[in-house]
This record gives sequence, C-alpha cells and structure tokens, in this order.
Amino acid sequence: MTSDKPLYERDPAAWAAYLAEGNASQPRKRVAADLLVRDEQGRFLLVDPKYKPDWDLPGGMSEANEPPDETVRRELNEELGLEVYVGGLLIVDWVSPHGPWDDSLMFIFDGGVLTAEQAQGFQLLDGELRAYEFCTEEQAAERLRPYVWRRTKQAIEALASGRPQYVRDGNPTD
Repeated sequence: MTSDKPLYERDPAAWAAYLAEGNASQPRKRVAADLLVRDEQGRFLLVDPKYKPDWDLPGGMSEANEPPDETVRRELNEELGLEVYVGGLLIVDWVSPHGPWDDSLMFIFDGGVLTAEQAQGFQLLDGELRAYEFCTEEQAAERLRPYVWRRTKQAIEALASGRPQYVRDGNPTD
C-alpha cells in the first residue's frame, strides 16, 4: 500500500537528501553588490581597484551564502573603513557570460548622501584600492567601463524615479 502523503511528510530524511542532491547539482551564480553613494554636491563615489584597469562603484563580490546588502556593508568597511547605510535596491543586473566568466547577478543599492565630514573620513585599508573620488555623472561615464556605466546610469534613474529596475548587461528590459 502506498501512502498518499508527499515524500516530505512520509520520509523527512529522504526529502532532505533529495534537496541536498538538487542543491549540489544545480548551477550557482556569482553575485556582487555595489553602493551608489553621493556627497552633498550630488557627485558619486567611485573607487579605483588595483586589480583591474578601470574605476568602479564601491562594493564587491558576495561570499558564500552572504546577502547582497551585507556584501556592500562588509566591502566598504574592509576597503574604506566606512560604516555605510544600505538603503533600497536600485538595480538588479543580469550580466551575460563574457571572457572566462559565467553569468552573474549584480545589485546596486542606494547608499544615501554623505555629509562633508563623512566624505572626508575614508581610508584605503586593505590594499585592493588605488584611490577613491567623488565624481560627476560626466566623470563617471569617462572612468567606468561602458557596461558598468550603463548599469550605473540605470541606478541613477531608479534613484530619481523611486522604482527599482531589472536590467540585462546594463540595458533596460522593457
């Protein structure tokens, strides 16, 4: 006689093993999170990483099982000694495979506006960054890689509209 109960009710251990097998065999995504931080003049904080040729938004790659908002909080504290406010989600960007990299999900959160005192209190701490600077939109467009600038521009628009956006490779999906 077979039970009408589903596996998760009949045999919790078998159900857990089934879930573990699925978890082990399903693809994983890389996740990164950045923060759109502004100063009182409306400029955006950019960082110049030593390990790549172009400037970037502050943030970085998530560690295993780390929420994206915690990623930006950790990264800014490790790299700049900055305790940050992580506000609402602005952008989720699906980045297609490129070069040796598989696809990834990139998040940008609202980092709010720093006071003049806060904006002067940064330190380069962990050796990953060469420099940081608050930049205008025009300066950011020149310093960021094109797809990072597209993503950043969408985040700026989401900030202005109050509506988070899903984009692909920095391009709107609608």
